Amino acid sequence: MKSKKKSQKNFKKKKKFGASEERIITRVRLPHGSEVIGVLEQRLGASRLLVKCLDGISRNCKVPGRLRRKLWLREGNVVIIEPWEFDNTKGSVLFKYSPSEVEFLKRKGILKEIEAEF
Repeated sequence: MKSKKKSQKNFKKKKKFGASEERIITRVRLPHGSEVIGVLEQRLGASRLLVKCLDGISRNCKVPGRLRRKLWLREGNVVIIEPWEFDNTKGSVLFKYSPSEVEFLKRKGILKEIEAEF
């Protein structure tokens, strides 16, 4: 009986965010410099993606090696990409927005073009 109490004593419950609870957004990363916001249209394989950017160009983007296991991307995700200097039709994915951050950007009017397209 004592062993059961010890195992229960060391158990800690983790707080989970349910559907009713909403995370408070304190800071949202915005593109700066040559970076552009885009929506992932299609996964092409081998860490390549087709991204429709807000400047009207569809770019063939890749996920850099340092982010391959950290970023899990699906169609419809909103991302920040950096176009390559020597080829404007290609780029690298830098950041993925969470759904709550996307809603924040829509409320602020940054993603008006995305609302109209999708």
